[in-house]
Amino acid sequence: MKKLLKSKKAMSPVIAAIILIAVTVAVSIAVAAWMGSLTIGFMETEEMRIASVTFTGTDTINIIVVNSGTEVVEVTAATVTFGSTTVSLTDLTDTVAAETTDTVTLTDITIIVAAGTTYDIELITAAGNTYSYSATA
Repeated sequence: MKKLLKSKKAMSPVIAAIILIAVTVAVSIAVAAWMGSLTIGFMETEEMRIASVTFTGTDTINIIVVNSGTEVVEVTAATVTFGSTTVSLTDLTDTVAAETTDTVTLTDITIIVAAGTTYDIELITAAGNTYSYSATA
């Protein structure tokens, strides 16, 4: 029989264990960082509320909105209901930055704002969420 690598020394089991642990820790840190970066996109939220509504003239409604979320909110449509009449506006392009308060203005509405009338206002966002408010002119 031949002598198999009798003069070569193998790696110490202690050194091998240390290297194995170091590689495992490095891979774990890399995976944790990668998973953390993936979840940041899922954590952004759209949280908006209508704080108040004011009526200007007979065809303008100013809506004060508060975006308390971490994502920019794009208002794409609105509905105004009074009595049995509903008016839809679908060409809005208002944006409200994250964690700010802004005004969404509805103009040239095909209704005449009348004092003492209650209006139910809904804002619809690009994400498909609806935010409602009821106000009396």
